Amino acid sequence: MRVAMTGASGLIGSALARSMDRDGIEVIRLVRRAPASAAEVRWDPDAAAGAIDSASLTGLDAVVHLSGAPIASGRWTAARKLQLRASRIGTTSAVVAAMLAAYRPPPVLLVASAIGWYGDTGQRQVDETAPNGTGFLAELVRDWEAAAQPAVQAGIRVVHLRSGVVLSRRGGMIGQLLLPFRLGLGARLGSGSQYLSWISLADHVRASRFMLDAQEHSGPVNLTAPVPATNAEFTAALASALHRPALFSLPAGLLRAALGEVAGELLASYRVEPARLNQAGFSFQYPQIGPAMSATLADPASQ
Repeated sequence: MRVAMTGASGLIGSALARSMDRDGIEVIRLVRRAPASAAEVRWDPDAAAGAIDSASLTGLDAVVHLSGAPIASGRWTAARKLQLRASRIGTTSAVVAAMLAAYRPPPVLLVASAIGWYGDTGQRQVDETAPNGTGFLAELVRDWEAAAQPAVQAGIRVVHLRSGVVLSRRGGMIGQLLLPFRLGLGARLGSGSQYLSWISLADHVRASRFMLDAQEHSGPVNLTAPVPATNAEFTAALASALHRPALFSLPAGLLRAALGEVAGELLASYRVEPARLNQAGFSFQYPQIGPAMSATLADPASQ
């Protein structure tokens, strides 16, 4: 199998590429610099069709598109919102255009997405059949997924990987929380009753590869563990894995004053079920937050 991948240097992409490399899958990395080897192809997400030589995609088995600027790094100013949209919607349009320009387009596209699609679900559990929610993230994800529609219309099997919070000590939410929690400054956010749908990096990689091979599946797939955790449970699991207390609470008002609109997402509840993975027979290695957190922090090489 030969697969092209964007975002291969990111947290999820690097882990997925390593997994494929180990199993003999040829991964062609799309990079934004001069290629360092034959296993790399240069692309420019801001250019038409990503400035990708369509010949480099001809005959490939799949494209995995994981590019996107970090969601929670700083306030959502007007300029930052434009960057978040361009880094997802614009790049997806570019990748799809390059695929369709190929003489023999790759038949499969796995494209990153997010459970932000659902908006704040409160205490209600939702699956892939739930409608689009409201708010900036929900609208962003809606337009992000719509950008791949030309590929669907061309007969390409498109899978939208709606990721929850990915657990890894090398980055993401856990990477940002490690220092304060190690210092004994761990705290739940607001009431702590809001749900957080998460997935271990190991299961995210396994689920992505599962969907790559699942020829009968297309459309949105929730990449979340089957047992969501409340923010209080998540906080306790992280503190326990680090053998530190987590005695504090950050008031909602303080978070909103410090982070602006981003705070609304941290205080929102995302109770998301991976119904399609469950129905397809996928088996999670880490379905519960406690063991998942302990494994994430105890064995960095496997994460």
